[in-house]
Amino acid sequence: MKTTNKQHILLRYLIVIGMILVLAIMIVYNMVNISVVHSQEWNDKADALLKLETKLEPERGKILSDDGRVLAANLNYYTARIDWKVERFKSEEFLKNLDALCDSLAAFMPGKKTALQWKKDLTEQFNAKKSSVYPLFTGLTHSQFVRLKSFPFLNLARNYSGFYSDPYVKRVKPFGKMAARSIGNISEEVRHEGQHGRSGLEMALDTLLYGVPGVNKRIQLTNKIVDWESTPAVPGYDITTTINVQMQDIVENELYKICKETDAVWGTCVLMEVATGEIKAISNLERNGGDYYEGVNNAVLGYEPGSVMKPISMMVALEDGIVGDINTPIATGSVWGKYNVSDPHGAAALSPRQIIEMSSNIGISKIILRKYESNPAGFRERLEQMGFFEPFKSGIGGEQEPVIAKLGHANADRVALTRMAYGYTTLIPPLHTLAIYNAIANDGKYVRPHLVKKLTRPGSNVDSIVPVTYIRKQVCSPENAEKLRTMLHDVVWGNRGTARKWVQDENVEIAGKTGTAYTVRNDGTYSDQKRLAFCGFFPYNAPKYSCIVLMLGANRGAAASSGVVLKNVAAKMYARGLLDVNSNYDDSSTPKRETASKTPFEKVPTFYHNNQAQVRRINKFLGVTQSKVFSSKAQGTSGVPNVRGLSIREAVECLEKVGLDVRFKGVGRVVGQSLAAGVSFNKGAIITLTLAS
Repeated sequence: MKTTNKQHILLRYLIVIGMILVLAIMIVYNMVNISVVHSQEWNDKADALLKLETKLEPERGKILSDDGRVLAANLNYYTARIDWKVERFKSEEFLKNLDALCDSLAAFMPGKKTALQWKKDLTEQFNAKKSSVYPLFTGLTHSQFVRLKSFPFLNLARNYSGFYSDPYVKRVKPFGKMAARSIGNISEEVRHEGQHGRSGLEMALDTLLYGVPGVNKRIQLTNKIVDWESTPAVPGYDITTTINVQMQDIVENELYKICKETDAVWGTCVLMEVATGEIKAISNLERNGGDYYEGVNNAVLGYEPGSVMKPISMMVALEDGIVGDINTPIATGSVWGKYNVSDPHGAAALSPRQIIEMSSNIGISKIILRKYESNPAGFRERLEQMGFFEPFKSGIGGEQEPVIAKLGHANADRVALTRMAYGYTTLIPPLHTLAIYNAIANDGKYVRPHLVKKLTRPGSNVDSIVPVTYIRKQVCSPENAEKLRTMLHDVVWGNRGTARKWVQDENVEIAGKTGTAYTVRNDGTYSDQKRLAFCGFFPYNAPKYSCIVLMLGANRGAAASSGVVLKNVAAKMYARGLLDVNSNYDDSSTPKRETASKTPFEKVPTFYHNNQAQVRRINKFLGVTQSKVFSSKAQGTSGVPNVRGLSIREAVECLEKVGLDVRFKGVGRVVGQSLAAGVSFNKGAIITLTLAS
């Protein structure tokens, strides 16, 4: 019996020892396999882990109004939560402070829950612990989160209270829907692709707003692997736009009011500064249900413009010498059978001045065909020479170019040419029409419309000023611009002007042109629905602002709808002191017209920067052609620093730091220095800087 038990015990020992030996052999085998046979493979995996890089998102730049007020910016928001399953959750403290906490939560956000409702919810969550995390609030600002963290029980450390927050970044527009479509939107996805613009300025200037991503690498510390910022992210530019908040408010309110009164389908309005081409306000409203909201940016989409095209055709005629004396009548009539043109405003004979005043289709068609009947394609070619088809690169997302067909020599092409002359069979964005009218107000200077005024980058004391640029130095002569202004003045103030009953204002003298075009159905035929336009400028004697309004489906005529919007905008600007005018419409006392442009073409400010690549980017995305590149002051390690291109403040700081005595003359940025960069000098030596804008 004893022998049998001993054998059983020995057998069990042998089995255990055998299992241990097998396990030991397996351990040794795997150790040798990992550390010797496959050592290189595992070393490569370890190295790959340490070489792993993650993208560090840059801070997106802000969009600002012309006076620096924020139109769009990234702000940090927080979602506050309680984790009931933290390791050292203090249940007794929670129950002790529950009533005080619920009172504080009810007062923190009145209307969400009462103190009793908070107590019921928190007690149920605490007792059941169905979910480890309970969300308290979302969308909290930093100050709100700090206040919440001071409440009873929540003021304990996270490991005791379970209270914590998930921060996230949100793009905010402090002025709400004001200019919302022009400002645009961004994608919400940050983690994988970053915040990029999807529409408006956000999309058009995304390359500048986005910045340059940084790089996080993983490094081995004594007891763990952590992320380490190897290349810091470069924040995007803060973009100062040309938008004026006060003018934007006026434009949106006046457009909204007339859209409501006339039951329009949609309306768009652009207000631009004559001398600079700065877009001071832009609004796009669409009917949605019973109200109007910011919609598609129709200001940059192509439409048949109707009769607002006639002054552009007249400009071609004046520049080509087809028309000389604007008061000499030509035979017109009410029907032109040869090309099937009818004229609701017709007369037996009209002068070019009256053709624009009364909006004669036959009159403008006959004038254009005087030269281009034998060469219909020449009309488009002439517009192309004038720069009419050049992209503006205004900074507005979705900008389209005008579309005017290239005609042949068939009779159908000559018929098409007559329609082009008064705004049909074309697709012209309102912004392009406005730019030509602005040139008429600006003595023929064809300034480029733009929405961007200045670029700044956080942490940098150098501003990049985007200068005024011109599509053409002169799209027409000052003399012809004066004739066109006279014609546009007659439209509003003449005895038979198409806008005389609606656009005249006792305080602001307005000049402009009405335009009506029927919309086209899907089958290519014209419907009864109309697009109604008015484009003009004010004050007439010294134009400061140009403006275009386009509405679809309004139940009034062009002057009574779009024209009234422009008149009301001008009147409100006058009332708020935004126009320095003292109107007097008596011809005998009208002062000599001032030159609209306060900045001669030859003295347009120049874009300065010390980085050639950045200059190329600005030229590409904003259409800037006038630029100067200066060497960075950091490039010189000895001798006199190179301060060309810097502001006077930056230059003085740099030069005085190395011991030079600074003198300067002129205003603007440094364009010259009396001591050449890099030369040796004695401390206390005088250096004279030349400044220019």
